[in-house]
Amino acid sequence: MEKARYVLGIDLGTSHSALSYWRKGESEISLLEVDQISSPGQRSRDSVLPSVVYLPHEGEVSKGDMLMPWGDSSAEEGKLHCVGKWARERGAQVPDRAISSAKSWLCNRLVNRNEQILPWGSSVEGKMSPVGALTLYLEHLKHCFLHEKRDEEPSADCLELTLTVPASFDELARSLTHEAAKQAGFASVTLLEEPQAAFYSWIARNEKDWREQVSPGELVLVCDVGGGTTDFSLIAVKEHGGELELVRLSVGDHLLLGGDNMDLSLAYMLKNKLQKDGHKVDRWQFSSLVSQARLGKEALLNDTSMQEAVVSIAGKGSSLMASALSTKLTRQELEEHLLDGFLPLTELEDQPKKRQASGFQELGLEYESEPAISRHLSRFLHRSWENCASNPDFAEILKNYDGPKDLEVLLPNAVLFNGGVFKSPLLRERVMQLLAKWQPEAELKEIQGDFLDLAVAHGAGYYGRSKATGHGIRIASGIGRSYYIGLESAGMAVPGIEPEVKGFCVAAQGTEEGTHISLPKMQFGLATGEEVSFRFFSSAIRAGDKAGSIVEDAPESLEETASLKVQLPSHDGQKGQLVPVTLDAEVSEMGTLQLSMQHINSEKKWDLEFNVRPQY
Repeated sequence: MEKARYVLGIDLGTSHSALSYWRKGESEISLLEVDQISSPGQRSRDSVLPSVVYLPHEGEVSKGDMLMPWGDSSAEEGKLHCVGKWARERGAQVPDRAISSAKSWLCNRLVNRNEQILPWGSSVEGKMSPVGALTLYLEHLKHCFLHEKRDEEPSADCLELTLTVPASFDELARSLTHEAAKQAGFASVTLLEEPQAAFYSWIARNEKDWREQVSPGELVLVCDVGGGTTDFSLIAVKEHGGELELVRLSVGDHLLLGGDNMDLSLAYMLKNKLQKDGHKVDRWQFSSLVSQARLGKEALLNDTSMQEAVVSIAGKGSSLMASALSTKLTRQELEEHLLDGFLPLTELEDQPKKRQASGFQELGLEYESEPAISRHLSRFLHRSWENCASNPDFAEILKNYDGPKDLEVLLPNAVLFNGGVFKSPLLRERVMQLLAKWQPEAELKEIQGDFLDLAVAHGAGYYGRSKATGHGIRIASGIGRSYYIGLESAGMAVPGIEPEVKGFCVAAQGTEEGTHISLPKMQFGLATGEEVSFRFFSSAIRAGDKAGSIVEDAPESLEETASLKVQLPSHDGQKGQLVPVTLDAEVSEMGTLQLSMQHINSEKKWDLEFNVRPQY
């Protein structure tokens, strides 16, 4: 009997992960109920898998306590770990044994993302790498799915995976995500941007009438705020041959800002209330307070009739209940902190405020210093104008744009919300209020999305189904940024002056995945036989650059994304030899950049792979 073949869509989220699936030959896209440890020795099912790993201390749990129905005890070399619900709950109590936000570390250029560095700052044994933690989440979801469909005898080689990533992920973070999927045992992997996946989910749930909800010339803002990140994308609706088409115009920066920041803000406020009542809150109690603040926030947002939520944490002393510390989170406090702190009604010209950097800092995740999502949104919409103005193709799309052209900003006609934060009508209404303030004369609408914490997984399944069948709506997008390699200028040596570094465009924004890029056959000098440095840059606002374009003063004009120190084998055994080469580039099927240098006078070729190690 032929094994069942499935297309999977996985939202590998910062806070939660989820999986959708579609069996070839059928029509419905389904969501997986994920089996996971809810307490030692107990399992439960939920629509999401918290993206947390807990590393129990010796003797805390037994191997049997972590046993899953597919026979995987989550034990590796005798060391136990747990993924999911109990990992999150226990990790809040013992934070130095919990790995969370592993996905956010993929964009941290100061660490080796394949080294065992998590939990960060902890001395616990059995630490994991960011890539290793993501691999665990993907393995868990894969095993759970295969066990669920065991009667149909599916196998990993029959699975085609669409895996989502933030639109703002650079080429290295994408490559590391793909690496995690391969390590988890997925043979066929395609990467898809999360805001696009959310939009595909909306299309899938409105296949019959989505064309009646948007019109040619409209701009749709996909506003995605999850537990750990904020992601913006702008999609244009255009008409071609009597049919509506969708084009992704711009993507925002990778912002480590989301629901977790809101929970932390509430926890600090509650801590101050407890301290005013004469109670001291230590480090471990504060970690518990963050978790309890989240529960109180969710209770108040889910039940608009509630005016306050009781928040309790364990106190100090022999009698736990007698020494428990309690306070209240009121609706007024919640709304003031969430709305005024994270979504203030700022002016359109207000941009994120930069805090002066300290000369000596604790190393860790590169969180945003500006908490106001409103200001980040303003910056994104201004940069979207700049990006589109640089590209004649986009300028043609925007001919019907009826917004304020004199302000050099693109303001949307419609908003699609995504992410767990926007399960709250209060926060969705504030974003709409903010946008209405910025364009009081325009008509603004919210296009309704469902299951905001599951839409990305569902949309990934829709995209995978469309790719497999050749039927369905596709968003014209390609890669969201242009990529450049640093090119050192030839010139006379001048004391105290470093040679100018130009940016040579090797992949233009919008290049489709699986494309071999036709670069001008320019000759470059490649240093071989000694350690040399390569510098890589990108830009989300230079859609007009083409492959082969040269940007003057790359460090000032572009964003430096990665560097590579490597010693390339010499052509004929000589050290420090400069050989003439041409450059070749390709955007792989999963959206990562691959470069190679071809020797002019022989068949010799050097491939460049992005290094994950930090360069100082």
